[in-house]
Amino acid sequence: MKYSSAWIPVLLFVILLPVSIGATGLIFETAPFSFQALRTLGYSVNGGADIGECLVTCSRIADGDTESWYTEWMITAERVEAKADSFLAGGFAISAMECYFRASQYYRTAEFFLHSDTADPRILDTWERSRDAFLSAAELSERPILAVEVPFEGGYLPGYLCLVEDSEEIRPLIIAHSGFDGTKEELYISIGRPAVERGYNCLVFEGPGQGEVIRVQGIPFRSDWESVVTPVVDFALGFPFVDHERIILVGYSMGGYFAPRAVTGEHRITACVANGGIYSVYESMLSNNPPGLDEILDDAVASLQYDSIIYAAMKEDLYVDWFYSNAMWTFAVDSPSEFGRLMREYTLQGRIGDISCEMLVLDSENDPNIHGQALILYDLLSCPKEYILFTEEEGADEHCQMGAITVSNERIFNWLDRVI
Repeated sequence: MKYSSAWIPVLLFVILLPVSIGATGLIFETAPFSFQALRTLGYSVNGGADIGECLVTCSRIADGDTESWYTEWMITAERVEAKADSFLAGGFAISAMECYFRASQYYRTAEFFLHSDTADPRILDTWERSRDAFLSAAELSERPILAVEVPFEGGYLPGYLCLVEDSEEIRPLIIAHSGFDGTKEELYISIGRPAVERGYNCLVFEGPGQGEVIRVQGIPFRSDWESVVTPVVDFALGFPFVDHERIILVGYSMGGYFAPRAVTGEHRITACVANGGIYSVYESMLSNNPPGLDEILDDAVASLQYDSIIYAAMKEDLYVDWFYSNAMWTFAVDSPSEFGRLMREYTLQGRIGDISCEMLVLDSENDPNIHGQALILYDLLSCPKEYILFTEEEGADEHCQMGAITVSNERIFNWLDRVI
């Protein structure tokens, strides 16, 4: 089937809708800026940010200007890290630790929109500064935070083992990973610290396509996430304090596909949390498209037209530019159409019946990325399961409950305490 150039722009209009991030109306009119500001600001509840520091930084940023975004967050990150160095030199270890944790997240925030040009050397430099600030904080933490490397296919998966205490007391273990763009340092703030405060040890890690693995080792995403999690479980079981009968897997964002996919093949997991749940990444991203997209992606002429218009849109729309640039980098593909074709592999079709552990599927009322996938996943599960919808009324309606991680963690850990 052939598609005329008159048809492709109409198709594109609908294609771009699912990949536009939801606007929170926080500080910025530019929706991606608003959401990323909320993302960082929300970590203040767990020591990953300070509200005043975030607000004054945002006040200096020119709305929609990614260079301004980078510059101002870097200024704040460097200033806070310098405070940490000064505090440490003066013997104020707790204050230094707190500043290092915040600086780490501010560097991560500064780096975010650099992905529109994945050849930008500042990506690696700024990420390294985020990691190093975190390691400085970890050294000062009363609760142990140990940098670890999980052997993986000739390389390694980096992570942090976050412990309740320095002992061999057997405790349940949470293993957590992110999705399309998160880091292990961010995971500590979102779930690692809340876990140890509730008596769970927690291993946060980065897999292919994520964090250090893509930036340093150049290993892209893969759909068979069970092959990623199994080495992590093997590694974790080497520690005497891990309860073999109480291992939990948590996946965030696109990790809401990766985590359920992992437990289709890794059956030593006792319970799994998908936040937010995804049955098919392909359908999630492209659910608003009219019939015929498959044929367009598979037709040589139509897919070239598709690519040319996506590239044109990337020059006009900040989020489209960031999304497709990041996708082509982290999935190691050369075009938007190749990315679309690859996404067909990212599905639980034919495997969902292999999930037998306890499952918690999370959804958010105004999440622009899930498109009903959480309920699709939940309805198709045949294992013990629970579904939670976070609402606008409770302020937890954004993607992965950003800005309301306390509300989110209350529900997650209450469920875990009950089923584990």
